[in-house]
Amino acid sequence: MRKLIRGLMVVLAVSLLLTACGGSKPAKVVVGSKDFPEQLILGEMYAQLLENKGFQVERKLNLAGTPVAHEALKNGEIDLYPEYTGTGLLTVLKLPVNSDPQQVYAAVVKGYKEQFNLVWLDPAPMNNTQALAMTQEGAARYGIRTISDLVAHADQLVMIGPPEFDQREDGLPGLMKVYGQFTLKEYKPVEKGLRYKGLVEGQADVVVAFGTDGEIAAYNLVVLEDDKGMFPPYQVAPVVRQQTLEANPQIKDILNQLAPKLTNAVVQQLNYEVSGKGREPADVAREFLTQEGLLK
Repeated sequence: MRKLIRGLMVVLAVSLLLTACGGSKPAKVVVGSKDFPEQLILGEMYAQLLENKGFQVERKLNLAGTPVAHEALKNGEIDLYPEYTGTGLLTVLKLPVNSDPQQVYAAVVKGYKEQFNLVWLDPAPMNNTQALAMTQEGAARYGIRTISDLVAHADQLVMIGPPEFDQREDGLPGLMKVYGQFTLKEYKPVEKGLRYKGLVEGQADVVVAFGTDGEIAAYNLVVLEDDKGMFPPYQVAPVVRQQTLEANPQIKDILNQLAPKLTNAVVQQLNYEVSGKGREPADVAREFLTQEGLLK
């Protein structure tokens, strides 16, 4: 009987201690991401940072693109995921193209709050915008450093990129609207993973790139200057349900500390660790966060 009473007293003491600390179990947060290496790395970073601060995290990474991730967030299937300002502006809010980063961020903050009751946290300086890139040799051969230079030589150049680029508002039609009409020697539509292979193997002169692609650094490519400001900015930030932040306001500070560390050069290298070297996104994320002193 004495042992039973002693055991009950221990259970009661632990229960009181947990209550005093704010509850019997940690808050649960569901972290999502889209289905490519950069998103998987970012999703893991968010999850690991929150776990490090005591949250119970469920991962729903590798969701099939923007519409699926956005709907999951609106419906409460996930609490947050990394999104890009340009995607929010064009794909979700259907607003006109804008190349000013501050204006684009302000527009998505306002639009998401009013339409969906979703909150954008701080954007990173990285910009995963669409871009055009060439090898060092190719750029030197034609004397091309800007998109205006490319337009002047367009009829001599083969461009390789995703199938939809020659139809998108922020693809070839948009380029012609801003830079004037031009005709390429050829546009080669390929699957996303084959773009850089085609460029470095000499099947094309210009590749449709994204600013944080790991292959840009790995192949020492020249990213052409968008000298007339056609491409919108694609800065990344966590987008969070308002209800989640109200219940767990500390999430904002936990995730905002990561933003300034994510530059183009940093994210290019992290992406290449996964896409080029085949490493696991979780391992790449943990290594970086530890090196930056964000994980204990």
